Amino acid sequence: MEKPLLSDASQFPSEEIIFAHLGKAKPLWTSLFEHIHAVHPDITEEWRYYNDGKSWLMKVTRKKKTVFWLSIVKGAFRTTFYFTDKAEAAIVASDLPDDLKRQFADGKTYGKIRGLTVVHASKQNTAAAKTLIERKLSIK
Repeated sequence: MEKPLLSDASQFPSEEIIFAHLGKAKPLWTSLFEHIHAVHPDITEEWRYYNDGKSWLMKVTRKKKTVFWLSIVKGAFRTTFYFTDKAEAAIVASDLPDDLKRQFADGKTYGKIRGLTVVHASKQNTAAAKTLIERKLSIK
């Protein structure tokens, strides 16, 4: 997996810095966050620098529930969702692309959860992330 950018702890990830790294993926960023703010106005975003990974990550939450984690990579951004095994049936039954379903089914488990990462390099990937946001918010 590509190493995240934004590794300078003293440089907060402003929109100018983020968009400079995203390049042609900027419209995908805009589309995702316009959707989130329109459909789920109670979702919040927070950037934090994590020493273990030596990079800035955005934590996107609704109340106390983490919806996804976001990192910036060259020319794109990644959203990573964590689900418990009970979400597997909903993910398999969803309209997600087969490669994402396989990624979840074959993914490494971390205790009782598995991660599912979407690299936002096309509109299809951003649509998949929107589906995963809905799945994440619908699971109790």
